[in-house]
Amino acid sequence: MSLTLDGNSLTIEQLYVASTDAATKISLSPKAKKAMQRSRALVEEWLEKDEVIYGVTTGFGEFANVRIPFDKIEELQTNLIKSHAAGAGDPLPPEIVRAMIILRVNALAKGFSGIRPETVEFIVKFFNAGFVPVVPSQGSVGSSGDLVQLAHLVLTMMGKGKLYQFHDSRFKFHGSKFENPRLETLNLKLEKASTALKKLNLSPLKLTAKEGLALINGTQMMTAFAGLIIHEAGQLTKLADIACALSVEALKGTDTAFDERIHKLRPYKGQLASAKNLRALMKGSEIRESHRFNDDRVQDAYSLRCAPQVHGASRDALEYVVEKISIEINSANDNPLIFPKEKQHLEGGNFHGQPMALAMDFAAIALSELANISERRTERMVNGALSRLPRFLTQNGGLNSGLMIAQYTAASLVSENKVLSHPASVDSIPTSANQEDHNSMGSIAAQKCWRILKNVQTVLAIELLTAAQAIDFHAPLKCGKGTNAAYQTIRKHISHLDDDRILHDDIQKSLALVKEGRVLTSVEKSIGILS
Repeated sequence: MSLTLDGNSLTIEQLYVASTDAATKISLSPKAKKAMQRSRALVEEWLEKDEVIYGVTTGFGEFANVRIPFDKIEELQTNLIKSHAAGAGDPLPPEIVRAMIILRVNALAKGFSGIRPETVEFIVKFFNAGFVPVVPSQGSVGSSGDLVQLAHLVLTMMGKGKLYQFHDSRFKFHGSKFENPRLETLNLKLEKASTALKKLNLSPLKLTAKEGLALINGTQMMTAFAGLIIHEAGQLTKLADIACALSVEALKGTDTAFDERIHKLRPYKGQLASAKNLRALMKGSEIRESHRFNDDRVQDAYSLRCAPQVHGASRDALEYVVEKISIEINSANDNPLIFPKEKQHLEGGNFHGQPMALAMDFAAIALSELANISERRTERMVNGALSRLPRFLTQNGGLNSGLMIAQYTAASLVSENKVLSHPASVDSIPTSANQEDHNSMGSIAAQKCWRILKNVQTVLAIELLTAAQAIDFHAPLKCGKGTNAAYQTIRKHISHLDDDRILHDDIQKSLALVKEGRVLTSVEKSIGILS
C-alpha cells in the first residue's frame, strides 16, 4: 500500500492498514508541501523581526514569559525534545508507534504548524525505512498533547534513543503470517538510533525554530490507539452478533425476539442492524425448526432475547467514537498555529485531548458491554440447569471438567473490564506550575480501552468455542446458513472436546480465528456482508 498524506483525507481504514502492514510506504502530497512552505516562510519572517512567539522565541509552559535570544533558538528546540523525553513504563506496541508517525505527518501536512517541509520529508523517509522507535507508554496526561511519547519519537530521529527496523515487508502486526505477530517473532535486534540512521546514510534530524514544538504538541498517541481500537471494534460488533447467534442455536433459543417488526418500534440504528444480522445468521436453521412447536419455554433470557438492544447500543456508541476519531486524525492540534493568509500566529489549545478522552471512555464502556453479555451466554451454555445440555458440555462429567474453566476465564476478563471501564476523563491533575491546570487523561483512557479491546476479543473467542461444543450435541441437526459457516470454520481448526485437554490451546486457536477475521470472513462469504 502507498499512502499519500495531505492533512485532510486520511481514513481510519488507511491508518489501520498503514500502521499494521510493514509494506506500506507514505508520502506527502504536493499541495501539503506548498502549504507547509507558506507557513514556514512566515515563521522565518517573524524571526527576522524578532517577534514574540510562544515556543519559538520564548520558553515553554510556565517559562512562556522567558525570552530566548536568536542564537539560542535551535538549542531551545533540541532541549525541548531532550527534557520532554521523560517517559516510563513498557514500550508502546509497534503498530501504535507507526500510527503515531503517520498521524503526526498528516497533522503537519495541513500547513498550519510552521515546520520546514524538509523536516517532514525526513520523517517520511524514517517511516519508510521501517524504523519503529522504542517509546515508553507512560507519562502523558493528555493535554499539551502526548508530549512525552512524541518527544521520545522525535528523539530517535535525532539519533538518540533506541529503535527497531523492519527489513521484511511481508510483516503484518495483525495477521496470519506469524503465529505471534510481534517484534520478538522476527528476532530483531534493538539498535541505537544513531547506528540505525548511519547504516542508511541518514544524518540525524536537526531542529530549528518552532520545529520541536510542532513535533511534540499533539494528540497522536491517544489518537493512534483510538484509530486502531475503533477499526477492530467495528469487526467485533459483527462478531458479537455471530457469537450470539451460535449461542442461541446451541441453547435452542427462539429467533422471535429478532423479528424486524419489534425493532422498528424502537428504531435505534444499531439495534436494527444487530437484529437484522441475527435473523440472517439463523435463517434456515434445522435446530430452530426442531423446537418451534414443542418447547415449553415462552421466552429466552435477556442475554439472548435482548442481544440486539445491548449489541445495538454498543454499536451506536462506537459510531459516535468513529465520528470523533475521523475528525481528530485530520486536524491541526499543536500550538501556536500559523495562519499564512492572515499572517498571524494564534496561541490556543487544540492539543487538548478531551475529545479523544471522552471518546475512548465511551468506547471502553461500549466494548465492555459486548463482553459482559457474551460471558452470560457462555455461562448459560455450560450450566446444565439452564442449557438442557450435559453439564459443562462434557459427556463424562466428574472425570472430565469440560469447559467449566473456560467460563472462569471469561468471567475474570469481564470483571477486569469493569474496573478498566471507570472513566479516565473525569480525572485531572495540574502540571507545569498550574499553568496547565486541566488535563484530559486521554492517553490513559486510550490505553485502558486497548486492554479492554483485547479482553473482549478473548471473551468472544471463548463464546464461539463454547457454542461450537454445545451445537455438537444437536447433531445431526444443522445450524442456519450463517451460523453453520461460523461453526464449520471453528471445527476446521478446533475439534470437539471429548476428553479434557489443555483449554488454553483451544482458546488461543479460537482467538486467532477472531483476530485474523476468519470466522467473520467465512460467514460473509456464505450470507453476504453483515450490517
